Amino acid sequence: MAYETISFSTRDGIATLMLNRPQVMNALNTRMRAEITEALNSIGEDVRCVVMTGAGAAFCSGQDLSDAAAAADIEGTLRREYEPMLQAVINCRAPVICAVNGAAAGAGANLALAADVVIAIESAYFSQAFTRIGLIPDAGGTWILPRLVGNARAMGMMLFAEKIPAAQAAEWGMIWQSVPEADFVDVVGARARQLATGTTGAYLKVRRAVRASGANDFATQLELEAQLQGEAGRSANFREGVAAFLQKRAPNFTGR
Repeated sequence: MAYETISFSTRDGIATLMLNRPQVMNALNTRMRAEITEALNSIGEDVRCVVMTGAGAAFCSGQDLSDAAAAADIEGTLRREYEPMLQAVINCRAPVICAVNGAAAGAGANLALAADVVIAIESAYFSQAFTRIGLIPDAGGTWILPRLVGNARAMGMMLFAEKIPAAQAAEWGMIWQSVPEADFVDVVGARARQLATGTTGAYLKVRRAVRASGANDFATQLELEAQLQGEAGRSANFREGVAAFLQKRAPNFTGR
């Protein structure tokens, strides 16, 4: 499809998905949700890392409140449009870095936090602003946040709807890293290249194991670890990694 609300490009194994409605702080409308979903679901074996970011001064301000159709059927919009978009992030065939370049509010915050790794510019903030307009957090927020920061902090964010600066979000374990503006592009680029030249299959197995751990008891998690490790141990990348270690050289990992 022709993209109108995002830009999407691939280079050297890294796909960059940029939300591109800066005039409304990259607020999510029906078209943007469809385009994000389409772009992420279109990723092939050649892509080994995805960087999701925003154009302009914000990452994403959440739902476009001028969208009357979405406001008239919030439940239907969540089911038809948000759920596929978030599943596309969670199930992406490559690890996803969200480079939060500014405000991440409401559904925009939860879109960011659905990524595998979140790196935010120091001036960014995260806000669960839903209760300010009489709603509850959606877009996966009630599932994601308690697992990242615990119930007490998640409840405080959701009830008080206060802005959490990027540095505080990093201290809480909500995100991986808060980065000064001067270093932001370089840090994100270096991390993306690291993943794009690494063991993609192992990264995806790590994602699967970590996300399953919250619902598994210890014995079940051990079984899952053994299964996934067995698969990883039969991979070409494992053989290459061991050979590189023994030969004291840098490994040359390829694909999954």
